[in-house]
Amino acid sequence: MSLRFIYGRAGSGKSNFCIEDIKKKVEEDVEYPLIYLVPEQFSFQSEKSILNAIGEKSNLKVRVISFKRMAFRVMNEVGGITHKHMDSAGKCMLISHIVDKILEELTVFRGAAAQQGFINTISDSISEFKRYSVTPELLLKTAEDMDKNINLKDKLLDLSKIYGEFEALLHKNYIDADDDLTLLAEKLEESKIFNNAEIWVDEFSSFTPQQYKIIEKLLRKAKRVNVALTSDYVDGKNYGTDIFEFTKGTEDRFLEIARNNNVKLDKPIVLTKKPFYRFKSSDEMAFLEKNLFVFPYEKYKSKTSDIKLFRAQNTYSEIEGAARDIIRMCRDEGYRYKDIAVITRNLENYETIIASIFEEHEIPYFIDEKRNIEGNLIVVLVTSVIEILTKNWSYEAVFRYLKTTLTNVTIEEVDILENYVLASGIKGKKKWLEEEIWNYRPDSLFGRDEISLQEEELLNKVNSIRSIVIEPLKKLYKNTRGKRNGEEICRTVFEFLTEIEVPEKVEALIEDFKENKRQTLANEYSQIWNIIIDLLDQTVEVMGDTPLTLEEFVKIMSIGFREHKMGLIPPTVDQVLVGSVERLKSHDICILYLVGVNDGVFPSVNNEEGILSDRDRELLKDRGVELAKNTRLAAFEEQFLVYTTLTIPGKYLRISYPMADYEGKSLRPSIIVSRLKTIYTNITEESDLVFEESDEDRLKLIDAKLPAFNHLIYVLRKRLDENDDAMLWRDVYKWFSGYEYWREKCKRAFSGASYTNQTQLINSEKAKKLYGDNMHINVSRMERYAQCPFAYYVQYGLNAKERKVFKLSYPDIGTFMHKIIDEFSEKVKEEQLSWDELDKNWCEENISSIVEKNVKKSNSFILNSSPRYKYLTERLKRVLTKTALVITNHIKRSGFKPVGYEIDFSEQGSYPPIIVRLPSGEEIKLIGRIDRIDMLVKEGETYIRIIDYKSGNKLFKLSDVYYGLQVQLLLYLDAILTEEGKDLDKKPIPGAILYFKIDDPLVKSNKDLSDDELKKEIMKRFKMKGLLIDDPEIIKEMDREMEGNSLIIPARINKDGSLGKSQAASRHQFELLRSHVKNVIAKNCESMLSGDISIKPCKNKDSVPCDFCMYSSICAFDPSIDDNGYRYIYDKSDEEVWSLISKENDKEGENNGQ
Repeated sequence: MSLRFIYGRAGSGKSNFCIEDIKKKVEEDVEYPLIYLVPEQFSFQSEKSILNAIGEKSNLKVRVISFKRMAFRVMNEVGGITHKHMDSAGKCMLISHIVDKILEELTVFRGAAAQQGFINTISDSISEFKRYSVTPELLLKTAEDMDKNINLKDKLLDLSKIYGEFEALLHKNYIDADDDLTLLAEKLEESKIFNNAEIWVDEFSSFTPQQYKIIEKLLRKAKRVNVALTSDYVDGKNYGTDIFEFTKGTEDRFLEIARNNNVKLDKPIVLTKKPFYRFKSSDEMAFLEKNLFVFPYEKYKSKTSDIKLFRAQNTYSEIEGAARDIIRMCRDEGYRYKDIAVITRNLENYETIIASIFEEHEIPYFIDEKRNIEGNLIVVLVTSVIEILTKNWSYEAVFRYLKTTLTNVTIEEVDILENYVLASGIKGKKKWLEEEIWNYRPDSLFGRDEISLQEEELLNKVNSIRSIVIEPLKKLYKNTRGKRNGEEICRTVFEFLTEIEVPEKVEALIEDFKENKRQTLANEYSQIWNIIIDLLDQTVEVMGDTPLTLEEFVKIMSIGFREHKMGLIPPTVDQVLVGSVERLKSHDICILYLVGVNDGVFPSVNNEEGILSDRDRELLKDRGVELAKNTRLAAFEEQFLVYTTLTIPGKYLRISYPMADYEGKSLRPSIIVSRLKTIYTNITEESDLVFEESDEDRLKLIDAKLPAFNHLIYVLRKRLDENDDAMLWRDVYKWFSGYEYWREKCKRAFSGASYTNQTQLINSEKAKKLYGDNMHINVSRMERYAQCPFAYYVQYGLNAKERKVFKLSYPDIGTFMHKIIDEFSEKVKEEQLSWDELDKNWCEENISSIVEKNVKKSNSFILNSSPRYKYLTERLKRVLTKTALVITNHIKRSGFKPVGYEIDFSEQGSYPPIIVRLPSGEEIKLIGRIDRIDMLVKEGETYIRIIDYKSGNKLFKLSDVYYGLQVQLLLYLDAILTEEGKDLDKKPIPGAILYFKIDDPLVKSNKDLSDDELKKEIMKRFKMKGLLIDDPEIIKEMDREMEGNSLIIPARINKDGSLGKSQAASRHQFELLRSHVKNVIAKNCESMLSGDISIKPCKNKDSVPCDFCMYSSICAFDPSIDDNGYRYIYDKSDEEVWSLISKENDKEGENNGQ
C-alpha cells in the first residue's frame, strides 16, 4: 500500500505522464490490474487517449473508470443492485409529492414551497447531504442540539422531515443515484477488482466525503495509488496559495487518510520540464500559464500571434468573427474542426446564435450540454393533453396539443378547426364534448338565416375534424375522472399515447430526421419516448398506490419534465466542440475561442447561497457537519476555473467580448482582458467596431458561401461605382453565377437591388376575373378603391380576411343596429301604421322584442354568450329605443315621409343596378343598399330625400365627394331620381342626402336643464349631416317646427324667410355633383379594370387610411422608399368645389359640342 503524488501546473503533462506510466506497466506485462480513475465527463476522452497510446492491449490490461462506473462494476461483482435507479427528474417528482403531503408540518419552507425552483433546490440539498454523508437523523440531532439559532434549527427540522420521508418512499422500489458511492464504499471491501491494483487518479481538483471514503478503501486494497494534482511544487513543498488553494486542501486530505491507514508515501513526481508538454508548440501559451496569476509577473513585449483579443459590436458579430477565424484556421493553418472548441461561461445566451451562424458558415459543431426536454414535441403533447383535462379544455391547451403534429389530424385540418373555434368563441369542456353538432356560422353574424353551400361544407368539415380530435380525449377524460391512484392514471395516459399512435409517429419523425441529415434531432427523439415511459414508471413505482387527483398528477409530471436533462452523443468526430467552461475537459484542444468574456460574466459573481447560507454552513461545520464550500471558497474556485480554462489550448487562444447586449446596453470587458493586456504589452487586438477598407478585411467577408452571398447583396444595394472593391465583388458575382443554384439567387438579388415596393399592372382579363366577370361592383367598395387601389385589390380581389375572433367589433354592432332599425321600420309598414301614431311605449316594446328575437337566433348568440355581452344587449336596447324615438320625431316634424327601407339596387332589388359607362365603352353595374328613402309631393313636384344610418360619426364634406371618397349617397340619389322620373310626368327633384347617427348621446351642462331644454339638447345631438336643396320652402317641409336653426337638419331660416347658413345646393349644383360623381366612378372603374393596383394611399392633413388598414403588413408601405408616396388630397372649401365642378362641366360641354 503506497501513495504517490504527481505534481504539475496546467499543461505540464500530468495526464500524459499517467498514460505513459500505464503504458510502461503494460509493456512490462505486470500481472496486477491497472486502473485509470477520471471524472465521468472525461472518461470517453481518456479511453481514446489510452487506446491511442497503448493500442489494443489496453482493452485487456487497463480499465478506465469513473466513480460512477466503479460503483456499477463493484455492484455487478458482489451484488447490491436490487432496485432501479431514480434519476434527478424522478427525485424532483417524488419530493414535490412529499412536500404537498407534509406541507402543514413545515415551518420555514411552508410559504416557499409553491415558488418556482423550490423543489429543485431541495433536491440539490439532498444530493449535497448524501455526497457529504449527512443523514436525516444527523440533521434532526443537530437541530435538536441548537438553542440559539432558531432560524437554522427550523430549516434543519424541515429538511430532516422532507429528507427522511424521501428516503422512506424512495427505497421501497428505487435507489437514488446519489447513494451509489455510499453503497460502493460499503461494498468495496468485498470486491476483488482492485486487490493489489495500481491506480492513477487524474483530472480531479477536489473530492467529496463520499469519494474520500472510497479512496480510503482503495488505498487499503491497492498496490499503489497515484494522484495527479494541478499545483506548484517547489523545494519539496506544495504551495497551496491563491490559485492552487483547492489542490492544497486535496493533498492535505490524502495525507491525512494515508496517515490514518499507515499508507506509505512514495517519492512524488514533479513535472517541471520546460516547455510544458501541452505548450511545446506555443511560447506565448506557456508564458500565459506561468504568469497569469503570479505576482510579481513577467511581461511579454513581442507582438502576439497565438493569443488574441477580439472586441465585437455585439454578440452576433462576435460569433460571426469567431466563425470566420475558425474557417481561416482550418483553411490556411491546416487544423481540423475537432481541434477547435468554442466555450463560454453563459452557454444559454450563446447557443442559438452559435447554431445559426455556424450553420450559415457550414461549420460542423456539437453543443455539449444537458438539454431541457420541455420543448420537445412529445413532451408538449403529453403536458398539453393533461392540461386540457385540468384547465377545462382551454383554447391554448387544445391547440398546443393539436399543433404537435402527433395527433390524428393534419396541420391543415388543425388550422380549419382553430379558425372556426376562434371565430365561434368555443370554450370549455361542455362546448367541446356536447352531443349537438356545431352550427354557428361566423361569416353570417346578424346576417341571413339561410345557410349557404359554402357554410354547409365548412360546418361538415369542422364537425368531422372535431369528432376525430375529441374521441380519444373523451376516453382519457372518462378514465381519469375523480381520485385515482398513480398507477391507474399512468396506465391511462400510456394507453392514450398508444391509441393515437405516438410511438409510430415518433419513429417516422426519426427516419425523416435521418433522411434530412439532422442526426442530432434523430438522437434526441430516439431517447425522448423512453424518457417519458421512465417517468411514468417511476411515478407508478413510487406513487402507484397513492390516490392522486389529476391536478396533483399534472404537477408531479410537469416537475419531472422540467427537471429532466438529456445528454446527446456527438454524431460525428470532426466537428467544433461548443460548451461551457465548466464542462470542457479535453487535452486534444489546440485552438480555443473563449466568448462572452465580460465583466461579471467570467469570472462570475455568485452571491446565491441557497437554502443554507454561508453562516449556516460555518455553524454546521463547528458542530462536525461538513457540507460543500461557501461562496467565499467558490470565488477561489472560480479563479482556478479561469486558470484551467485559459490554459486548455495548446496552440491558440482567442478571447472575445461584445461591447453591447441584445438591447444595445453597453457592456464592459472582463478583468481577464485587462490582465492579459497587462502581461502582453503588445497583444494582438482586433475589432469589428470600424470596418477598414483593406484587401485583407474585404477577403474576410468571402470565407463562406452564404455569408459572402449575403454581403454581395448588400454591395449591390449600395450600387458601388467602378473601384477596387467593386471589382472584387464583381469577381464574387462571377463565381456565384457559375452555379445554377446561386445564379438564380443572384437574379433575385439583382431584382431586389432596385426594389421600390410598387406593384405592376395586372392583366385586364385577370382583373375582371378577380373582381367578377359579370361586372357587378358594390357602391361602398368604390370609396375603398379611391382611398387606396392596393387595399381594394387585397380585400376584394384576393379576398384576404383577418382571422375572425369571437367578439363584437364596432362594424358588427353597427350591422346589428342597422338590422334592428330596418326591422322596426318594416314593422311600422307591415302593420300599416302611421309614424304620427307611434308613441314611446310602442317604440320601447317593439324595439325590445325585435332585439330579443334577433339575440335568440343561432347566429346572434354572441350577445348571450357572457354577462358582458348581455349588458351590451341591454345598452343596445336603450340606444335603439332612443334612436327609434328620434327617428319617429323627425318624421312627425317633416312633410317628407318614408317610402322605402333597406332599398336594394341589384338585379332582383327594388331598383336596378346603377349603370356606369366607362371611357372604354364598357358598362359597370353598381349594386348596393340605402337605409331609407323619403318623398314629398308639393305643388305638383316630387322631392326625393335619402337617409343613411350610421353608428359612428360621419360628416358630409363636398371636398371628399370631389375626390371620390364619399359617393354613395349621390349615386343612390341619382339612380332613384332617374328611375322615378320614368314614371312621372315631371322629373323628381333632389331634396336632400343625409346621414343619421344611431346614438344615445350624453348631454353635459354647467347648469340644471329643464325637461324641454334637455330634450332640445338631445335633438341637437341627433341633427343629421348632409346636403339639402336650397329651397327655403322645401327645407321647412323637412322640419316644420324649425325656428331659426333647425334641430334636425343642417339648415337655418332667417326671420325674413330666406335661407340662412345651411349646407345646401341648388338643383343645378345637384346636377353638377351627380355628373361629377359618375365621372369619378367611371375613371376609377376604368383604372380598376385595367389592372391598376398601385400602393397609393390618399393622405389628407394627418389622416391616412393606412392608420386603420388591416393590410398594412402586406403592402409594407413606407414613404421613405422610392416610388412609395401618398396621393395627397387637400381640403377644399365648398366654393372651390363648386367652381371646379362647374369648370369641369363647361369643359365637358365644350368637348361634347365638338
